Amino acid sequence: MANSINTNAGALIALQNLNNTSRDLAITQNRVNTGQKVSSAKDNGAIFAIATNQRAEMGALDAVKNSMQRGQSIVDVALAAGETVVKALEEQKSLAVAISNASGDALKAYVTDYNALGAEITKALAGATFDGVNLFTDATAAGAPISVKTGTGATDSFNLKGGAAAAAATTVATTTAVTVADYSAPTVGERTTLTGLTAAVDGAIKTFTAELGALGTKSKSLERSLNFTSKMQDALEVGVGNLVDADLAKESAKLTALQTKQQLGVQALSIANQSSSILLGLFR
Repeated sequence: MANSINTNAGALIALQNLNNTSRDLAITQNRVNTGQKVSSAKDNGAIFAIATNQRAEMGALDAVKNSMQRGQSIVDVALAAGETVVKALEEQKSLAVAISNASGDALKAYVTDYNALGAEITKALAGATFDGVNLFTDATAAGAPISVKTGTGATDSFNLKGGAAAAAATTVATTTAVTVADYSAPTVGERTTLTGLTAAVDGAIKTFTAELGALGTKSKSLERSLNFTSKMQDALEVGVGNLVDADLAKESAKLTALQTKQQLGVQALSIANQSSSILLGLFR
């Protein structure tokens, strides 16, 4: 190649190499600063799209967890009220047995206690509300169950209370007050009602405890779903990290090498730029 002051091929090559080094250095510095090897679409479009979709999924799972935790709270409040109802029913059964053959003041005292327990049951059922939802008193229309989200899919839901029928929610028959006109001499109809209280309470206990058992199963199911969702989030986070996270030990070593290479590139460019000045010596 001819010596020329118009074209400095060595300087051009040195400048290209220096630009390449500066570009690589900028990329490495960005990786060190962000901790990611893919922090934008221009780094790797495909990986960036995958990571973004998975991050969105992780964010959606937060909303799913909130929904399930709300469902757990609704069920737990119902179970807490249910414990009060069961204790009241147990006491009502003892009173029902005593009522079946009592009369006079004793019968009046038993019936008064029985009715008071019935009022407690009604109050407990009505008060089992969390965030405006009561699994005991809220009626559900056909095809419209009380449910919570358990996933990000359109059909990922868990029914806290079925909506197969438009019937009202669970009730306890023993909440109806017993009335007796004359406690010293109950009528035949009143006596029939009084002697039938034991069977009524037994039926209520059987029905209501079955309902509580179903609620307990739902609470456990929600807990398992929550654990699974948390594990899914962790797995997604690790998966995204595998795709986009930078190896900082490797990037640190590369950063040092590129900084040294950049300094050498500046030196090489400086030397190449001096070649034109050397030609002046030929004319002295």
